[in-house]
Amino acid sequence: MLVLTRKTGEAIQIGEDIEISIVSVKGDQVKLGINAPKNIDIHRKEVYLTIQEENAEASKEIHNLFNILPKKE
Repeated sequence: MLVLTRKTGEAIQIGEDIEISIVSVKGDQVKLGINAPKNIDIHRKEVYLTIQEENAEASKEIHNLFNILPKKE
């Protein structure tokens, strides 16, 4: 893991397309601004993990559906 120190108004560049800016710092909260192409999904980690869990559950349900369908011989 790379750890960087930045002040309000400073930024971090990731590749050519993603820029993360420090918008403000208040107590233990940091506000980030993220500029990235529209085709890149950006989520808080807890939301991302929930999406991954829901996708895994949905794929299990599809697998179960295939198990009850008649098989071609």
